[in-house]
Amino acid sequence: MKRKLFVIVLVLVTFIGITMIHAQATPSNEKILALLKQRVEQERQMPGIVVGLIDRKSRRLFNYSLLDSKVDADTLFEIGSISKVFTALALTQMAERGELKLNDPISKFLPVKTPTRNGKAISLLSLATHTSGLPRLPDNLAQKDPSNPYADYTIEQLYSFLSSYQLPRDIGAQYEYSNLGAGLLGHILSLKAGVSYETLIKNQITNPLKMKDTTIQISSRQQARFTKGHNRFGNPVSYWDLPTLAGAGGLRSTANDLLTFLSANLQLKSSPLNRTLQKMHIAQHETNLSEMKIAIGWHIVTHKDTEMIVHEGGTGGFRSFIGFVKKKGLGVVVLSNSENDISDIGFHLLDESIPLAKREIPRERKAIEINPKLLDAYVGRYELAPEFVLTITKEQNRLFLQATGQAKVELFAETETQFFITEVDAQVTFVRDPQGIVNQLILHQNAQNSPAKRLPPTVDRKNNS
Repeated sequence: MKRKLFVIVLVLVTFIGITMIHAQATPSNEKILALLKQRVEQERQMPGIVVGLIDRKSRRLFNYSLLDSKVDADTLFEIGSISKVFTALALTQMAERGELKLNDPISKFLPVKTPTRNGKAISLLSLATHTSGLPRLPDNLAQKDPSNPYADYTIEQLYSFLSSYQLPRDIGAQYEYSNLGAGLLGHILSLKAGVSYETLIKNQITNPLKMKDTTIQISSRQQARFTKGHNRFGNPVSYWDLPTLAGAGGLRSTANDLLTFLSANLQLKSSPLNRTLQKMHIAQHETNLSEMKIAIGWHIVTHKDTEMIVHEGGTGGFRSFIGFVKKKGLGVVVLSNSENDISDIGFHLLDESIPLAKREIPRERKAIEINPKLLDAYVGRYELAPEFVLTITKEQNRLFLQATGQAKVELFAETETQFFITEVDAQVTFVRDPQGIVNQLILHQNAQNSPAKRLPPTVDRKNNS
């Protein structure tokens, strides 16, 4: 969800270029438990974590937690962007029943003017595949409470944004991950069905699959099993509410329920949704990573002969991963009640040859005062990857970073050249050439040091025109 895209991109880049050897077996029970214990106790990444694996022979569940944060296979977590898979599944079902068509323009369902470009309209399918041209977030998402950033975003604000937004590129031309697009799709499907998004998902998906704990509203009986989320330092944070954009990340679920969902995707047992689910596993579009393609709601990540169909999720105090390898008949769920990343565990369990990331104990960082004039030298655009740029700006003597398609975040100084971000565990170091000119920055995140070369001023003007 919010401000997490470059985290996901870097996690995937971590695996690019590594020679993979197909691993037939998953790690042993002892190794999995040792890993969870290490993440919770030694590395202090989260108070609690649950892992589930399912294959043609068995369903295995593991959990590890601190005494004051007990979690297990029936604990409810916010699953964030994994909700997008359920939204895309609801779309696919409604198309199968003839209630709509995948290529229907969104203007057909909305009482407001919607963006077009070169005579082409945004389709429902383009929302499900992040190729609509809509940004990651609307620019009128004015958060009254940063700890619950989507809670007060209204349908009226959504419509106001759509009616005035100018698409920056042709529809279908490029993949750009969009919480706005997925949330809008959920809203449209809800309008078409004449029920709330939550009721739509229950009627079409969770009730038929008997996933009793996948929901938005938490009942009094479920409340005792709904774990509290935590920031990366282990402090409790607020739950997130997404009344307008629920289709992008509003669902809560359990490891047991998500393993049931994976079982249906892998056709490990008969279900009324098996045939529909298979349609969602077909690649629809390239992304800016050669190893990753977008399907309907899912991402397909390929290494050698291992094709992993996955989705990750995150809110202010939770991280989630769900994925499967059809060739192996193997599915994996990872749920954590902390904002610290857990996707490396999910990928490692799907293919043991993919290495686990090195994690360090999170430490509180303290900002210092520096001469604001020093910030001028850092302003510019830095290319982290093709078509993925980090833009540094200065506003009222404060420094900000904005990644392509993402919200702006403030940089706080630790030294005159080293800065940190509070929203995620990431730091930036500015580097000067022998002449003293700042020519690159280094992004420190997920135990990776990723250099980004500064783009020439002529390129800056071209991209800002």
